[in-house]
Amino acid sequence: MESRQGAAVAATVSLELVQDWLDSLQRLCPEPLLDDCLKQAGIVKAFLGRPGARLTHDQCVGLYQRSAAATGDEMMGLWSRPVRAGALKYIMRAVLDAPSIQVALYRFTQFWNLLLDDYRLQLHDAGTTLCLALVARSPAAGLNRFGHALMLKLTHGIVSWLVGREVPVQQVGFAFAPPAFAADYAVLFPAPVVFDAAHSQIVFAAELGKVRPVRSRTEVRAFLVRAPRDWIFTAYHEHALRLKVRELLYMELGRSLEDVAARLHMSSRTLIRKLRQEGLSFQGIKDDLRRDLAILQLARGEVALGEIAYALGFSSVAVFHRAFRHWTGMTPGAYRAAQRQLA
Repeated sequence: MESRQGAAVAATVSLELVQDWLDSLQRLCPEPLLDDCLKQAGIVKAFLGRPGARLTHDQCVGLYQRSAAATGDEMMGLWSRPVRAGALKYIMRAVLDAPSIQVALYRFTQFWNLLLDDYRLQLHDAGTTLCLALVARSPAAGLNRFGHALMLKLTHGIVSWLVGREVPVQQVGFAFAPPAFAADYAVLFPAPVVFDAAHSQIVFAAELGKVRPVRSRTEVRAFLVRAPRDWIFTAYHEHALRLKVRELLYMELGRSLEDVAARLHMSSRTLIRKLRQEGLSFQGIKDDLRRDLAILQLARGEVALGEIAYALGFSSVAVFHRAFRHWTGMTPGAYRAAQRQLA
């Protein structure tokens, strides 16, 4: 059985989720430079315009690392001014020796407020919660959806690293309407996500603010070198029924509805009803997982198509072909061939 982190990195996200990021890179980079970043990240440029295109965890991490290095902007054009290389290193130095997470968050906000022109980070202690919000400095400030998501993910990632484990989140809010790809935010954040909020924000339990960081200076370099590999996707699945079901199926794809319901301490009818209330179905969750696992295996190019089809529970390679074409608009063979051309 693989770890919960293994289940997290098996997830994929829709291209729409990162489209604002790609648009920023297109404005910032000459086309040959962006093409090289995509290639080094294992992303087929021709796939980007396809309906149903998705990115794996490895591809998101690779694009972040290559584009940040290539542009010299650690936020890759997502804000109104560049965030010069080295900024994250000094942020880590500022928060590392804080006596508590609340002090670390305060230092985090103060550092960013020296760098950003269009937004400021505001930390609010409400007694039972700690809320970090992105507040526009003027009504004319633009709103980059992926920029807001990445800033809140970075907040959660640094706090989790300081504590030594992925910490739970009470709520994440975004100051924009729910997009078509709203379900993908569950892959990023271990919390309910709401939209049309007054400010984009991440909310922690107040008790977390009292926790003392456990990291040492010798561990900072590894965090920076690996970023954002350890924190871009969430491995904390307790907040969403969809992710609980997905986690159980990831551990054993052949599990039945009845088995999954029993492991969640409810009847099959109750599980069906609860999923239906969220616009979901057991089979739909299973198919999403099979799609993600298929994309992951094909992108890595390690396993024969017949083996992938069998492992994912398809009766034949032909049935797998039809399903993959339905998910992505192309056959698994065409997808793998395009990925291999990047090598």
